Order: sequence, then C-alpha cells, then structure tokens
Amino acid sequence: MATQVSTPTSVQSQIDGKTITIETGKLANQAHGSVTVTLGETIVLVTAVMSSRPRAEDIDFLPLTVDYEERMYSVGKIPGSFFRREGRPGQDGILASRLTDRSIRPLFPKGLHNDIQITLTILSSDQENPPEILGMIGASAAISISQIPFNGPVASCRIAYIDGQYILHPTYEQSKESTLSMVVSSSRDAILMVEAGANEVSEEVILEAIGKAQDANSATIDMIEDLTRGVGKPKVEVEYDQAASDAIIAKIKEVVGSRWDDLLSRNPGMYEMDDGEHEISALVTEQLKDDYSKNAIAEGFKAVFREAVRGRILQQHVRSDGRALDQVRPINCETGILPRTHGTGLFTRGETQVLSIVTVASLSLKQTIDSVGPDNTRRFMHHYNFPSYSTGEARRAMSPGRREIGHGALAERAISPVLPSEDDFPYAIRIVSECLSSNGSTSMASVCGSSLSLMDAGIPIKAPVAGIAMGLITGDDGQYAILSDIQGIEDFLGDMDFKVAGTSAGVNALQMDVKTTQLTPSILKEALEQARQGRMHIMGKMNEAISESRTQMSEHAPKMIRMKIKVEKIGALIGPGGRVIRAIIEETGTSINVEDDGSVTIGGVDSAMLELAQSKVDALTRELAIGDIFTGKVVRMTNFGAFVELLPGKDGLIRNGDLGDMEEELTEGTELTVIVREIDSQGRVNLSRKALFGDDSPPAPRPDSGPPRDRGGDRGGDRGGRGGFGGGRGGDRSGPPTRGPGGPGGPGGGGRFQGRR
Repeated sequence: MATQVSTPTSVQSQIDGKTITIETGKLANQAHGSVTVTLGETIVLVTAVMSSRPRAEDIDFLPLTVDYEERMYSVGKIPGSFFRREGRPGQDGILASRLTDRSIRPLFPKGLHNDIQITLTILSSDQENPPEILGMIGASAAISISQIPFNGPVASCRIAYIDGQYILHPTYEQSKESTLSMVVSSSRDAILMVEAGANEVSEEVILEAIGKAQDANSATIDMIEDLTRGVGKPKVEVEYDQAASDAIIAKIKEVVGSRWDDLLSRNPGMYEMDDGEHEISALVTEQLKDDYSKNAIAEGFKAVFREAVRGRILQQHVRSDGRALDQVRPINCETGILPRTHGTGLFTRGETQVLSIVTVASLSLKQTIDSVGPDNTRRFMHHYNFPSYSTGEARRAMSPGRREIGHGALAERAISPVLPSEDDFPYAIRIVSECLSSNGSTSMASVCGSSLSLMDAGIPIKAPVAGIAMGLITGDDGQYAILSDIQGIEDFLGDMDFKVAGTSAGVNALQMDVKTTQLTPSILKEALEQARQGRMHIMGKMNEAISESRTQMSEHAPKMIRMKIKVEKIGALIGPGGRVIRAIIEETGTSINVEDDGSVTIGGVDSAMLELAQSKVDALTRELAIGDIFTGKVVRMTNFGAFVELLPGKDGLIRNGDLGDMEEELTEGTELTVIVREIDSQGRVNLSRKALFGDDSPPAPRPDSGPPRDRGGDRGGDRGGRGGFGGGRGGDRSGPPTRGPGGPGGPGGGGRFQGRR
C-alpha cells in the first residue's frame, strides 16, 4: 500500500518584528499531527501521537508524555559523552518538556485516558533564538491539526524586560541581559502557565509583562487556527457519561452524610486528615462496590471530597487546618547544624521541612553543559531531593525525576541574582536541598533553606531570599479565595499553584500553573500582593536566625586565590601536555583553573600550600621588573660574570663588579640572591648583589616599571629559578634583611632564600 504524501502547508506571523513560521505536510506524515516551527535559523519538529484505546479501563489520569530531544547536529556538534551520541535529556531539555506539559495538560477533556506522546526534536539551532518556545507553539499546533481531542489551541511566548522595554521572543543574549525573562502560555481568554526568572523586579512589571505576552499569544493562536482550518482532522469523541457521574456523586454524598464536616471542623493536621479521608473512603467503597466500578467510586469520591474542602474555604473562609486565608504556618529556622559542611540551613514551616547544604569548590568543578544553547558551563547548581520518607511512603529510591529537576531549577533561579560575581567570589557553588518532610511547597522551602545556608557559609550574598506558594479556590458567580502558604491538599484540590520567590526589594522567580479559566488580571494582582506580604513575613522569621552572611567562611571550606596572567603566558603555565600545571597541583594538593583570558584561580584548604602554588604560578608567568629580588642558581660562568636563572627559561647577568664578596667562591650551581638592576631595550637583564648587601643603595625603578617587588616573606620565600620549583613551603627566614622595600620573605616567590652572603 502506497504511503500518502501530504502537500506542505505553512502559515506565518510577525510578532514584535520577528517572523514565526509553522509548516505541516512535509516531515513525519505518519504522526497524527506533525509541524515544524521556524524562527530565524532555529527549526523544531513537533509530532503528536495518541493510542487507539485507553491504557486501561480503571485509570483515572491522562497518560501524557512530552519528550524534548536535543540533537547536537542542530548546532554542528558531536556529543561530548563517551558514546558520542545523545543520552538522557539534560536539565535544559527536562525543563523545556515540563514547560510544554504544563501548558497543554489542562486543555485535554475529562475522561480522556489514551496514551498521548508529544515529541519535540531540535533540527536546527542558530544559538540565537531559543528552541523551547517554538516547541511549545508546535505542540499546540500539532495537537490542534490532529484527531486528538483538545480544548485549544494554546500559545506560548517568552518576554524579556530590558531598560524599561518589553521584548517578545528575545534572543539568548537579550534574556541574559534582562531583569525579567518570563514564559507565558495562554489560551485566547485565560492564562494557563507562567515561569519566570528575574532580578528583584516589581509586581507591577510582572503584571504588565503577562498582559503583553497574552496579547502576543493571541496572534499566535490566530496562526494555529488558520492552519487547523486548512488541514485539521476531525476530533475523536471522548466517552464520558456526565449523568452517571452526577448519579454516583449523589449516592456518595448520602453515604458520607456529615462526616466531612465533622472531620474538617476539627482542623485536622496532615496525618489526621489522611486517616479520616481513608476511613470515609473505605466506608463509601464498601457500601457501593456492588453497584459501581472501583474507578467510578474513586472518581466520584474525589469530586465529593473536593467540593467539601473548597466549599468550606469559599463560604466560611476557613481552611482545612483552621488557618485564615492569608495566614502562614509556624516557621522555625536554624543554621550551622552540620559540623563538617561549608554551610547549612534548616527551614521548617508547618509539616514541611527542608535541609539545605552548601558546598564551595574550585571553578574547575563548574558543570559542563552539552546542549544546543550557547552556554556550556554552570557555576551555581541547586539540586533538590524528594525521598519517599518525606511523605511517609515506602517506594524505590530512584534518580531525580522531572519534578525534582524542575523544583531544583526554580530555586536556582531564585537564588542566582543575589550571588556574588565570579570575579568577587571565585568559587563554584552547589546547594543540595533535602526534603525531610513534605506537606506543601517544598520548592519554596528549599529557597528559604538555601538562603540560610549561603549566609551560614559566609558567602556574601546581596540579600536574603524567601519564597511562598499561593493557591486559588474559585466558585460560582465570581467567588474566589486566595490562599497563602498552601499545603498539599490545597494544591491538589485548588485551581492554582503560584510560587513566588524574591528579596525584600522584588521578585526573583515565579512559577504558576492554573486549572481554571477564571483567573483575571485583578485576581492575579491581588495574589501577587498577598504573596509579597507573606514573603516579608517569612523573611522576618529567617532574619531572626541569621540576617546577613557570616564574616568568615568555614574552616573546612577551600580558600581561593585569584590572579591574572598574560594570555601569552598560559602555555608556559600549562606546559607540554599539561605536565607543568599537573606537577604543581600534585605537589601542592591544590586545584588550579586557567581561563582563556588569563584568569587563574587556585584553590585549597591548606593556606601554606595555596601560597606555594601561587608562588609557582607567579614564577612561571610573571614579567621581570627593575627592583625585583630573586634567589636563583648560577647556570653559566664567564670571564666577565655569571648568568643566574631567575625564571624558567629566563637568565640574568651579574657582572664581576656587582658580586661583592661572592666573586671568588662562585661556581656553577651556587645559589645567589640578587636584585634586577637594569633591563635594556633588547630585554637583557643585568643583576646586582652589591646593591642588596654592599654599600650601594638598591636601584630606583624606571617610571614605567612600577615599584620594586620583593619576592620573599610571609608567603614562602624568595623567587628563584631552578630553586623556585623545589623550594618546599618557603624560604629560610633566618637570612639577613635586605635594603629593599621588604625582606626576602615578601609576597610571592617560589624559590628558597638561604640567607647566604
């Protein structure tokens, strides 16, 4: 049977001066829906496929899978892994999958239990226009033109705020420069998903950005609808008997009676609520199991449970645990509870508890990223763990899932703006947040715990960061209730999960998922203000434990020295095959990171070894200057003097008249302390010993050479040639003082000052 080939069809739209093209009928035509979305030279292929029947008769959820496939050929790269092929998605790919999933999942009809798979494949990436938003648009378009039931379309865009201007579909560089980078997904009438990273922006800026993004999404929806009218397939009917559902709900209400009211009136905690729910559920199942299926009973019970909890909030403004709508649960904060870690913060809010631990290390331990984007390293990492015991469950321990990675990235975005720059604080930073107990919003608790741990570690953050999760309950006739600090049951049964994190000056990160079409701009504005008040309350409790970074880092944390060398000296430091730098690392036990611009970061716990490593790097890479003092070995004798090795590959001449009392006993291999007296126009170096130990005064440096640099002292000895690489921890400080601006024990130096005259 011949394969049917469709005629390519495309639509275009201009949004903020950028042309977005959606095309179908050319690639992957056996998928139920297939489109390519193009912006610039970035092209994403999106396919949608649905199974012919439900996965099983008794499931009560939508088995939707979104896969984001980054192909390294899209940027002309071969993968850096051992197998040289793409493996499991990285963090950026998983976050892109979550963005797409959260945007489209609310729009599938109730009762649809068929397997649905959406695959986003990056075919071409110009490393200027990010592909994830194109994939989100493509997912909506591919589903819309397929036979898959869908209450869409939905559209998505990223909006950036730079210097008072809003930019739609910004480039990577524009997003990096912006104070707000936000992804908004919306239908024509309602906001469905918001995800943002920011740098202390105001709530007003956020609201205006959401409005502008929603306007842009309307133009994209027009484009998808045009395509659907041309090539869309008839939708599959979803079998869902609403009348039967209403009948079983009525039966369940008869069985339950006043039991829900009795339970909720006691303002139960999490475990009491769970026990009461299981008891009522068992009673309902026992009485109705002969008349209805297990799945029908479970679905009906959930509806009755939802109505009971939500109704009490809407009508009495009292939550299941007895709190007022804007009330935050009791908070306790502690720091420094683990003796060997670099910094710890324990944040407890109600029955949610998170322990955050910070570790600092050399910049060489920055994470390497193998992705289609322009960034290839990450200096700050936040990892979030959610073990089963945190909810009192027993299940197999596995590697972090998409939820864990998403929550970790959210907290990472919230903390990143307050971290010191790499130049000011040359460390790689990793925070691990362990969720020890969970009853709502562990992600925001991890933000608070991370902020506490950073201050405990002595990392000079700009300001403390706190986070809060907001909820929403909507009813008939415009009724609504905004909830501060939602717990698990309110997240599960509510209409919105809105996480906001930031400092006292503004918002750093937010994430919003909405299950209702009743979220208006006025409700969103009210929710943001209530979130700000809650955030300030939480921050006040955090400040009682620690309000600013400690002045000293942990004794167990590595110390870092940052220095700059000339780019042309990098080769001398690294050496053939890396032998020179490896030798320094092995001898001193330090880490040494060299960047392309000549920045060198040396890290280690032992201060003496740090200074030794610094002196060796300095000896290999520094330029000679008049007035510098060295201890080096005589490498060649002549009739008119001796050549002394000052640096690897760099000798200086000391003439007989400048040797003083050493002239007669001088031989090859003799160690000699000298001062640079002159550097001629050809770079030849003339040395003197008399200027140090005789009657002469040390020479004054030329105006362009800077002050004389002493090479000994408290950091470990004078700087010498061959002696400089075998000099142990520093010089013998028993030698005579010099007449220079310091002694042979001044800063720098890797040689051994023996004090010989």
